Amino acid sequence: MRPISLPDVAYGTTAVRPDWQDLPKRLQRAISTRLGAPVTFARSAGGGFTRAFAAVLRTESGLGAFVKAAALKDPTSEWYAREAAITAALPEAVDAARPLWTMVDAGHFVLCLELVDGHVPALPWDPAELTAALAAWSTAADALARPSGDLLAVGIPTLPEILRSEMSWWSEVAAGREPMPRTAQRTVAPAHLADLAGLERALPPLAADSSLLHGDLRIDNVLIGRDGRARLCDWTWPCLGAPWFDTVTLLVSAFASGLDADAYLEPWDAPAEGVDGALAALAGYWLVRADGGPSSASPHSRQHQRFSGEQALAWLASRRGW
Repeated sequence: MRPISLPDVAYGTTAVRPDWQDLPKRLQRAISTRLGAPVTFARSAGGGFTRAFAAVLRTESGLGAFVKAAALKDPTSEWYAREAAITAALPEAVDAARPLWTMVDAGHFVLCLELVDGHVPALPWDPAELTAALAAWSTAADALARPSGDLLAVGIPTLPEILRSEMSWWSEVAAGREPMPRTAQRTVAPAHLADLAGLERALPPLAADSSLLHGDLRIDNVLIGRDGRARLCDWTWPCLGAPWFDTVTLLVSAFASGLDADAYLEPWDAPAEGVDGALAALAGYWLVRADGGPSSASPHSRQHQRFSGEQALAWLASRRGW
């Protein structure tokens, strides 16, 4: 087993959110009314990198639900509305919480989802939990190979578009339009900048496909239930592309856990140059963002980006013998 690397802050505790009592009283009453009884228990979600409300709620009647809320002036409210539309249209085979209802009240958008009694996996990954997460994604990928018209109607970008417009940072560095990320200066990046940029440029056609991807398949977007099954959460940023790309994204944390990430990836029939290109693109994206100064989302988002970028780059270096 390889050495284990851990982030500074556990992924189940990265969020900084308002508590139930911090919400406007009118909004509390509206949510309680919609749930059918007063809320008697609230536990904020510890994972994630937004500052919006997200919590497990239980009422005095015993009903449980997962409720998200964001002010209409906050872009997060649009993300929650998008998540509601996407999760409502997911095929039944996709193991994800479905929306129960949405509403607008007290200047907030509210999304109520089915409650999943589970936990965010801890690092290092428990191999059984990683296997469950990959099984859930494999089942979902099969079900999403031909996305429905309802899903496509939400407006789904293609992965090659995203790669070219948002994840070509090594090419920007090589062209002198972006400085080398400070967090990359002591890595293999300076010595292999031309290789990284080349892998990045070659990636879009390799990652093209008509399948629907989760688009943000990180460890903190997985919940492991009491039954050991994995549920895939936060379907806000899906795109159309090759399913193995999401698998690579998830397995960056498996590599950090000292596990054989390449062995877990083998069943996905991913092209070797595509995997290397994905790791290059992910590393560049995360490391450049990690240089961005304090985040308005979570004080822990920059360390997550630094950790993820360094691990993606280390996995790539291991694969290519750098």
